[in-house]
Amino acid sequence: MSFHVLIPDSVHPSALEVLQGLDGIRVTAPGQMTRAETAAALPDADALIIRSATKVDADLLQSAVTLRAIARAGVGVDNVDVKTASSKDIVVMNTPDGNTIATAEETFALMLALARHIPQAHGSMREGKWDRKSYMGVELHGKTLGVVGFGRIGRAVAKRAQAFEMTVIAYDPYIPSDYAADLGVELVSLDDIYRRSDFITLHTVLNDETREMINAANISKMKIGVRIVNAARGALINEADLAEAIKSKRVAGAALDVYSTEPPPPDHPLIGLPGVIHTPHLAASTEEAQVAVAIEAAHLIANGLLKGEWRNVVNPEVLSK
Repeated sequence: MSFHVLIPDSVHPSALEVLQGLDGIRVTAPGQMTRAETAAALPDADALIIRSATKVDADLLQSAVTLRAIARAGVGVDNVDVKTASSKDIVVMNTPDGNTIATAEETFALMLALARHIPQAHGSMREGKWDRKSYMGVELHGKTLGVVGFGRIGRAVAKRAQAFEMTVIAYDPYIPSDYAADLGVELVSLDDIYRRSDFITLHTVLNDETREMINAANISKMKIGVRIVNAARGALINEADLAEAIKSKRVAGAALDVYSTEPPPPDHPLIGLPGVIHTPHLAASTEEAQVAVAIEAAHLIANGLLKGEWRNVVNPEVLSK
C-alpha cells in the first residue's frame, strides 16, 4: 500500500529527504501552492504537511476524501480547523520542539530592542542624525518579567531572563507550582502578572480564554510604563486597546512579531506608532528551526501512516476511533 503525502507549503527540503527514502510513501511537494491548487490535489492525499501559509479550514477540508493526518511544521495549529478535522477522523499534529530556541531568542531580541530603542536609533542614524537624548533606555537587570504561558518556549525565555538577573514570574494553569519553583520561577495568578511585571511576554495558546487577553481592562491593572512582547499569536492582544494605551503612555512600548491578521492591513493601529517595534512573524525563521520542524513533521507523518504510531496529536479523541 502506498500513501500520498501532499506538502502545499514551502517546507524545508529535509522533509522530502526523510519521506522520499521510505517505501510506501509518495510525495507531492511542488513548492508554495495556491489554495485552488491545494484543493485540487487534496482528494488524492492521505496526509498534509503544512506551515502557516496554508489555511486548512472547513471549506478546504471538503476536498479531503482520503486524508488521515495533518502535520503542522510549527507549534500553533490555529490555521487548521481542528474541529472539522476531528469530525472527519483526521489526526492533527504539531512540532513543538523544533522552534523553541529560535522563538525564545527572537523574544529576547525583541525585549532588548524594545528596552534600548535599537530600531529607532538605527533609523535615526541612517537619516544622518546623531541623537542620543531621544533614545534613553532601561535595563533588564533588576526588572520583573511576567511570562504568560510556561511551556517549552516560556521556560526557555525565563532561563535567558535569569541570566540577565531579571526576576521571573509566570502564569500557567497547567504547570505545577513546585515545577516552576525548581526552575527559580514563581508561579502566580494572571492578575499578579499584570500588577507586578515591568515586562510581559506572551507564550500561551490561543483559545476562548486567552483571545484578546491584553485589553483595556487588563491593561488598567498593569504598572504604568509596562512593556509588552508578543511572539506567540497576534489575537492574544486587542490591538486597538494596546495602541490607545501606548498613546496615553500607560504602556511604554510593545514589540510584536505576530498580528491578528497577517500580513497586517495598512491602517493597523500599532504599525507606525512611536514606541512599537515590529518583525514580520520571524520567530521560527532560523535555518536551524526550519530544518528541525520539517524533519519532525515528516517523521510524525511517516510513523503515523506506516506504523500507526501517532505523536504530538492535538485532537487525541480521534485516535480512540
